[in-house]
Amino acid sequence: MSATVQNQIPDKPALEGLEAKWDGVWAEQGTYLFDRLRAAELGRDGVYSIDTPPPTASGSLHIGHVFSYTHTDVKARYERMRGKSVFYPIGWDDNGLPTERRVQNFYGVRVDPTLPYDAEFTPPFEGNAKSLKAADQQPISRRNFIELCERLTVEDEKQFEDVFRQLGLSVDWTQTYRTISDETIRQSQLGFIRNHERGEAYQALAPTLWDVDFRSAIAQAELEDRDQQASFHRIAFHKTDGSGDIHIETTRPELLAACVALVAHPDDERYQPYFGQTVRTPLFDVEVPVLAHHLAQQDKGSGIAMVCTFGDVTDMIWWRELDLPIRTILGLDGRVIAEAPEAITSDAGTAAYAELAGKTVFSAKKRVVELLEESGELLEVSKPFNHAVKFFEKGDRPLEIVSTRQWYIRNGARDQELRDQLIAHGKQLQWHPDFMRVRYENWVGGLTGDWLVSRQRFFGVPLPVWYGLDENGERDYDRVLMASPEQLPIDPTSDVPSGYTEAQRGAAGGFEAETDILDTWATSSLTPQLAGGWQRDEELWNLVAPFDVRPQAQDIIRTWLFSTMLRSTLEDGRSPWKHASISGFIVDPDRKKMSKSKGNVVTPADILEKHGSDAVRYWAASSRLGVDAAFDPQNPTQMKIGRRLAIKVLNAAKFVLSFPVPEGAQVTHALDASMLTALDEVVRESTKAFDAFDHARALEITESFFWAFCDDYLELVKERAYDQTDIGQPSAALALRIALSTLLRLLAPVVSFATEEVWSWFEEGSIHTAAWPKPLGADGDPAVLAAASAALIGIRRAKTEAKASQKTPVSRAVIVAPAETLEAVRAAADDLRAVGRIAELEFAVGDELAVTEIELAPVEVN
Repeated sequence: MSATVQNQIPDKPALEGLEAKWDGVWAEQGTYLFDRLRAAELGRDGVYSIDTPPPTASGSLHIGHVFSYTHTDVKARYERMRGKSVFYPIGWDDNGLPTERRVQNFYGVRVDPTLPYDAEFTPPFEGNAKSLKAADQQPISRRNFIELCERLTVEDEKQFEDVFRQLGLSVDWTQTYRTISDETIRQSQLGFIRNHERGEAYQALAPTLWDVDFRSAIAQAELEDRDQQASFHRIAFHKTDGSGDIHIETTRPELLAACVALVAHPDDERYQPYFGQTVRTPLFDVEVPVLAHHLAQQDKGSGIAMVCTFGDVTDMIWWRELDLPIRTILGLDGRVIAEAPEAITSDAGTAAYAELAGKTVFSAKKRVVELLEESGELLEVSKPFNHAVKFFEKGDRPLEIVSTRQWYIRNGARDQELRDQLIAHGKQLQWHPDFMRVRYENWVGGLTGDWLVSRQRFFGVPLPVWYGLDENGERDYDRVLMASPEQLPIDPTSDVPSGYTEAQRGAAGGFEAETDILDTWATSSLTPQLAGGWQRDEELWNLVAPFDVRPQAQDIIRTWLFSTMLRSTLEDGRSPWKHASISGFIVDPDRKKMSKSKGNVVTPADILEKHGSDAVRYWAASSRLGVDAAFDPQNPTQMKIGRRLAIKVLNAAKFVLSFPVPEGAQVTHALDASMLTALDEVVRESTKAFDAFDHARALEITESFFWAFCDDYLELVKERAYDQTDIGQPSAALALRIALSTLLRLLAPVVSFATEEVWSWFEEGSIHTAAWPKPLGADGDPAVLAAASAALIGIRRAKTEAKASQKTPVSRAVIVAPAETLEAVRAAADDLRAVGRIAELEFAVGDELAVTEIELAPVEVN
């Protein structure tokens, strides 16, 4: 061993402390920085760009983040070693409802937009206000609230970065963006303005899914169904001609005052005589038509439905397609509004409505049922049953449907040409695994409305819009005052449109600011543009776009992947990436998806500390893309295996490096050439797997060879490698050193810290910027290593069966094998004698390879 190498190898190599050591070195040396000059020299084909998911900086990372982000990092490290200039940025998704909720629970505050800014404000709590009721939260100004959001997200981001650095993500930390920074706001607002200029962004008054707790509109992609208990209430509607009643069954009697029609299926003979006629509503005595529509279900309830504005999504369809009026009774707070619909004119109807005004949906339902019972118009209440109800995915109460004015971006729901474009771009995209494409296509094909992008919240990208006011000071929605690109970034609540002064804010003939913000997905849908310098750094944009890969989880194909594809299609007429790599979920031992709502989430910090980052990376990389992985924190088997592998890398490398390689050494021995030939095939197959986004297969191939290398080949040649008088020593030592270098590089994308540590013992620079190994073209016979390994196993087994130590000398041993195999074994005869301590080794032809005889040397007694 050379002095240089020996001085750099610890006496007892260990995994502990490697994460902090190498993270510091990588940062100091700029190992993972994107080299613009080199990228420019290589051109677009020499760059590998990654549209990395920006994690939501509102809470804590979970084991699923570690799982999926490791998949991306393994691929990034591989491409870097393949000679690509890797553009691997990361962003933080700061804005949105989750951040606002976290801030409310952390500081014990809520927004009151009417309050003035308090420059001296100090929050009443710091991290312990989650149990506080909403009514007890301290109201503060919008600006004060946004400042708290900024403060907390910055702290969360620091913690996230610490975990990602410990995990060993090879991102370029100088290419970091925030979805709420000034530059991000500028680009997001610019993208919206360009959508508006092309007619893709528009405003409309329409039924909107509404979360009464968040006081915000919710988009189709943010919905989820949850089972809720309900009962059918059978209610009598009175025929206008006085000839009797029509009975309907509804789960929402509280919306009776909002009823605008009854609807039955056109083929339903029971109601065909009444189509075109009218009935009067119970309690409120409002005349409504009986109409036909194919969505009415003949076998549900009484077969005829009450249409209210609005009880569910089907009501929205009936309202639109049957051209029905709107009778609004629910406010944005989820309570019955004070003013009754104009259609309620009778004294009895007005009185009944007055008893509901101001009540919550729950209380209103209870009172309507009581009134119907008193009037005799409630005929029956069914037994409770469970049915699916729409929720905001982060909400706690069922969504209501209210009529609001919102901003939308066209998404193909009502534009077949755009829909076809989106499907075509999805087909051009290379999906890993391929079956995930179907989820995208199903989502595009199932869209029912354009993308609602406005939100009635506070911490986000402001819509760059003002409205002109008429001579009465009323908002004129036909006079949308859009900001110019030169003004960006802007906040219309504090900035003024071109041609106006602050004195004209709110004044007749002046202007009024749009207070809504853009949905967080409307900004996240631009992550390639935000990271890649679109409309900011055109040289960079041309080097990285379209990006090579979008890595992400499967559950946000309908949101993040689709919305990004949409924005790129609208802006550039192309897909934003060449590949999409989709990770599976982490499930608990019962195969249930891990989520905060289920209470089975495992945070990564303790796992990383306990098992080490290489072990955790190994666990993640062992799973193929798109496949769910079970994780049991009480028995993390894969992590234990990964840790054992990382430790073996350190110890095996120290052993290999103890054998000196003489100047001018060449591989001359059949066994050494055989090993290197087998290793060439590992390199070929591992490279092929990585190119196909199959990191798990690449790891499996390499790891299998590594253990065979350590257990068999290293044992077979160690005596020869030690003995500098042996003519075969240079061949063994050189083959070992070549194999070590190759295996370290093959394992480096996964076992990143241990391989970097070992590389530093005998090579210059970082292993992660070293060249990916290529087949050496060794001309050995792979059968030699295979036969010698099998013979070694037989010798070991024979000694074990004789209850002797493996170090026990053997006087004589006989190996039998088919003639062809026997020739391969003979090529390694000297190494087998040495490792088995065999004095006389004989060979004979037989049906299969086996050690048939073994005579232990007599034990010398002093």
